[in-house]
Amino acid sequence: MLNYNLAVSDADDADVLSALVAEGDELDALVRAVDDWSLPTPAAGWTVAHQIAHLAWSDANVLSALRTPEAFGAELARAEAEGGGYADKAAAEGAAKPRSVLLEEWRAGRTELAAALRATPWDHPFPWYMSKVTPALMVPLRLMETWAHGQDAFDAVGVAHRPTDRLQHVASLGVLGRALSFAAVGLPEPAEPFRVELTAPDGRIWVWGPEAAAQRVQGSAMDFCLCVTRRRPSSETALTATGEDARKWLEVARVFL
Repeated sequence: MLNYNLAVSDADDADVLSALVAEGDELDALVRAVDDWSLPTPAAGWTVAHQIAHLAWSDANVLSALRTPEAFGAELARAEAEGGGYADKAAAEGAAKPRSVLLEEWRAGRTELAAALRATPWDHPFPWYMSKVTPALMVPLRLMETWAHGQDAFDAVGVAHRPTDRLQHVASLGVLGRALSFAAVGLPEPAEPFRVELTAPDGRIWVWGPEAAAQRVQGSAMDFCLCVTRRRPSSETALTATGEDARKWLEVARVFL
């Protein structure tokens, strides 16, 4: 559940959509080679099947919100009524399906969603949990979620998750989610500016924030993305923070509630 805004230029449209498709394809290649989808993942109670079921269900919800926003209101009401068990229940229902059925549903759904998002104006608003969103925000959000739940699947099967330049989209959400991170633990967002410097997989440095900022986070893009998606605590990464607020941010960092 998210409640922040992302401004993306039209020039980024094709790039981030292509990145979303590529991320799904990479995860597809991993899981189709795994016969046993009952393998447990780091998410408590979730198997590989739960992870794929969650992605398929989320894609279907985005399609519903995009195409039939009035009908999607029933899904929002269900989320409010079921509370914390809402996503778990849907994942369990999907995970109970035969592996081949779930795989085909996920494939068809993500293909249909990518086409729908590509055909929608980048600034077109539609309802989502706790807020309205646009394709400019939803596409990187779907990429982030695919990458994060994919990380769980990679961890489950013991295969290294190869970092790519698609991480820049995930990292951007992590930087934009700083206010959300502090709000989630009942703290105000620090007023002082932050500088984030991340080493990309190809050795380039991705930067956000003013160069003179005293609050700084540095490290690899992979570590930062693992941290902000709550896949690794910052203490298990090589990220470094300068400044009390920056250190606190890494402790509470997240891109979702």
